[in-house]
Amino acid sequence: MAGFPSPFGGDDSPFDAYDEFVPEHLPNADAFLADHDLLVGDEHVAFHRLTRWLFEERTVYDMTFNYNLARLNLDTRHPGAGYRYAREDDDHSVLRAEFTPTTPFCPQTHTLTIGSFRAWNGLRDRHEYDVIRVRAAPMHHQSDAINAQLVAIEEAFAETGDPTVEPEDVPDVGSNPMERTMRAESNSRGSQNAPF
Repeated sequence: MAGFPSPFGGDDSPFDAYDEFVPEHLPNADAFLADHDLLVGDEHVAFHRLTRWLFEERTVYDMTFNYNLARLNLDTRHPGAGYRYAREDDDHSVLRAEFTPTTPFCPQTHTLTIGSFRAWNGLRDRHEYDVIRVRAAPMHHQSDAINAQLVAIEEAFAETGDPTVEPEDVPDVGSNPMERTMRAESNSRGSQNAPF
C-alpha cells in the first residue's frame, strides 16, 4: 500500500516497513509467550514477512481496516496491536503466536486467530515449524473462551493433521451474532464443518 502524500514533501505513511523491527509499535509479550524465546529483530521481521504472504494466500484480512492482518503490526495508528512470536524453549519446532487486537472488544478476534492458525498450519511446508500455536491476548474480553477453542482446534490438528477440522464439544464462541447464527445453522443441518 502506498503512503499518503504530504503537502510538505516526503512520505507520511502511517505504516512501518516490512523490513523494520520497531519494538515500540509491537504488542507486549503476555503470559503465553513468557519464558519462551521471543523473536526479535531480523528473526521477527523474517517470520512476519512470511506471515504476510501466507495471510495473503489464505486471505486472512482485517475487515475493519480492509488489509492483510499482517499489516496491523506495522500500523503506527494502532501501536501495541498485532502479533508477537516466540519459539517454545523446550521444542524449537513449535512457534507460539499471540494476537493482540486494537480494542478489548474487537469483534474479529475469534475469526482472525482461527484464520491465522489455519493459514500458518495449512501452509507449514513454507516454514520451519511443525506447529504454530495461536492465542488471543488476555486483554480481550473473550480471550478465555477463544483460547479454549484454539486449544481444541490445535488438539484436533495434532490428531488429524488437518488445520480446518472442527473439534467437537468446543465453547460456543463467535466473533459476532451472524457468525454464531451460521454455526448454529450448520450444526442443525448435520454439517461437521463450520462456515469459516
